Amino acid sequence: MRNRLSLVAVVAAIILIICCACGNTSSPAEAGSEIAIEDFTGRSLGFDHVPERIVALGNGEADIIYALGGNLVGRPTSELPQSLETLSEVKQIGTAHEVDLEKITLLHPDVVLGNSPMNTKDIPTIESIGSKMLLTSANSVHEITQQIELFGKLLQQEDRASELVDQINGQLAEYKAAVAANSPKVLLVYGAPGTFMAALPSSLGGNILELAGGVNIAADYPRLQSYPQYAQLSNERIVQANPQYIFIMTHGNAEQVKESFLKEMADNAAWNHVDAVKQGHVEILPNDLFGTNPGTRVMEALTLMRNQLSAS
Repeated sequence: MRNRLSLVAVVAAIILIICCACGNTSSPAEAGSEIAIEDFTGRSLGFDHVPERIVALGNGEADIIYALGGNLVGRPTSELPQSLETLSEVKQIGTAHEVDLEKITLLHPDVVLGNSPMNTKDIPTIESIGSKMLLTSANSVHEITQQIELFGKLLQQEDRASELVDQINGQLAEYKAAVAANSPKVLLVYGAPGTFMAALPSSLGGNILELAGGVNIAADYPRLQSYPQYAQLSNERIVQANPQYIFIMTHGNAEQVKESFLKEMADNAAWNHVDAVKQGHVEILPNDLFGTNPGTRVMEALTLMRNQLSAS
């Protein structure tokens, strides 16, 4: 009798295990299936689980990962926008321009989110420490929505990513339907004290400007080889185009940059004949929205630009 009861218990245990296995509702990544993605350079990357330790080299990437509920263990060495203040204790690891490999190594990240083409050279180094580098870019609103979708797939948060993208596309559709009849001419400048460049339509700032209804007077300027989204300033062409607005974008100290730019204009009397100067329409744009990729906040940047262009 005792042997018979033992046999019954064993059979019951086996049945219970089989039932539990059949009822397993884990996500594909949790069940051992690989998460296969392709970054903006066409490189294929595979992950056997949802990355739990993520390093972002840019605030825009950090913003998107945060919005999708991902776990950031490393963030850029830069001032955080108010929307990301909760990440203030996250380790700072340099920037896309200057990667601090030693700090990144100590964090043991599953993946490092970098910029294409800027961080292409860093791929072998990141892979040498056992991590993977995922490269994207944000030279337009559309590319930011592509970033959101890609990171959503990486984190298995496709539904949340779709919600964020739908919000952006919905606002874009409303803006396109209400384009102003008279588009003001604008010079969009990016730089630091002593070094200034004109932003082309192929840059994020240039794309936002056009979507906001402005005319970029530097649209046909020859691009710089080292910074293909920007062009060298031409005093003669700027004066001839006579922009109604001049907007300045920067990573650095806003007031110092504006003061430096105004000094350069003062050294050339021809600038005094430009409408933007005569009307006092020379403004610094917020660096958290225009000096870097604003991530999910890109429509805030577009709204601000529209409001600036409608100012009297």
